[in-house]
Amino acid sequence: MSNFEQESLDYHKAQSEFDTNGKTGTLLTKSCNTEKELAMAYSPGVAYPCLEIEKDIDKAYDYTNKGNLVAVVTDGTAVLGLGDIGHLAGKPVMEGKGVLFKAFANVDAVDIELNTKDTQEIIQIVAAMADSFGGVNLEDISAPRCFEIEDRLKEICNVPVFHDDQHGTAVITTAGLINVLQMSGKKAKDLKVVVIGAGASGIACSRMYKLLGVQNITMLDSKGVIHSGRDDLNKYKQEFAFDTPDRTLDDAIKGADMILGLSKPGLISPEQVKTMSDTTPIIFACANPTPEIMPPIAKEAREDIIIGTGRSDFANQVNNVLGFPQIFRGALDVRATKITENMKMAASKALAALAREDVPDYVKKAHGRGDDMVFGPEYIIPSPFDKRVLPWVAAAVAKAAIEDGVARKTDLDMDAYMQHLVKMREQM
Repeated sequence: MSNFEQESLDYHKAQSEFDTNGKTGTLLTKSCNTEKELAMAYSPGVAYPCLEIEKDIDKAYDYTNKGNLVAVVTDGTAVLGLGDIGHLAGKPVMEGKGVLFKAFANVDAVDIELNTKDTQEIIQIVAAMADSFGGVNLEDISAPRCFEIEDRLKEICNVPVFHDDQHGTAVITTAGLINVLQMSGKKAKDLKVVVIGAGASGIACSRMYKLLGVQNITMLDSKGVIHSGRDDLNKYKQEFAFDTPDRTLDDAIKGADMILGLSKPGLISPEQVKTMSDTTPIIFACANPTPEIMPPIAKEAREDIIIGTGRSDFANQVNNVLGFPQIFRGALDVRATKITENMKMAASKALAALAREDVPDYVKKAHGRGDDMVFGPEYIIPSPFDKRVLPWVAAAVAKAAIEDGVARKTDLDMDAYMQHLVKMREQM
């Protein structure tokens, strides 16, 4: 057992026999130290907000924690890179998700591990409890079931339902792609994009690239290129099946402007990288912890390559913590009923714009980098440690929600809201 493995196990356990294990707990927001406070916290005083909510269900946002509470829901069928390990084995990850919600956006989260893999049962359970929360974050549910679960819940729930495994990577890589387009002068409609992996994230990323204007997307699953001649495709893969002579990864990569890897370590070779587009090729190698190709190897093959991975020890980290906490923050603050495509794109554009700003010294210090940390090939995605991520992304998402007509709260003073978010992040 490595030192890090043991340290991680120790981190999740209490320091003494009688302390609480795990990573999360309950934080009281009101005191309960006197007889009067006890009477207001519970009986008889609690009856008054109950009666107000009975008259107007939206008053739940005024008198309960609903407006700052997210359910993190899993069935444990696709946990990280570990696969179907069971609902309780996934609980440390779901608790960790709650930590990230709180640490990066001051959003409270409750993890819920469902002891069922039945798609319809999951839909029924989540739909029945959704009103207790301001939003639902689906997590680590296997494809293609996750598509049906999210689509159905978005139809029937009155709060945002967001499957981060799909949309988180999509939001972050789209931000990086926006900046590469600006740097290179290329147009989205002229790109050839190769997506290795046709699961939840691959489908969602490809959909966002299409919204950005990308027209030529070649997707591969474990059997090779997804094309119109195949008769073994589910309806989600069929969306990206078109007439192409490409059949192998070698075929697809030739002339590609961008590769998105959502597959397994070492799948992309230096020889393949050399066959990519002549100008400003980009790779997002997102397999974790070992990417499809390591950045030093890719750069040795092509000096002009721009590469991002899921790892924090390389430049351009594709880290979902740049997206889901802030997206939910913005959605919760306008009491949104949904997270729309426009809201996700607003998050991507805000992240892209932030990466073009001067990097604060505290961010450079956190990464152990100096004046080389400037917008360019080694910095197309902002750092998770940049405290401006919360106000920039949350405000953009809130504004988009109002524009899309999915916000219950539409009279938001954006300048005051921005100042509130800045202050919130500084105090966290």
